[in-house]
Amino acid sequence: MADSSEMTQLAQRIELLLLRYEELQRTCNLQTQQIAALTQERDSLKSRLSAARARVDALLDRLPQT
Repeated sequence: MADSSEMTQLAQRIELLLLRYEELQRTCNLQTQQIAALTQERDSLKSRLSAARARVDALLDRLPQT
């Protein structure tokens, strides 16, 4: 059976692993939020680009044909 020192070391390692796991969970949650924000920004920019293209096309249609 493991002695007291080995049990203490094992307990410390488990505590460190739990802390690391919690840190990774927080990081993952932050990255998920960032992805959602960037996805929303991308969709907004795509919509603005589409509207700008439509305006440019409308202006081009108004130019006289030569």
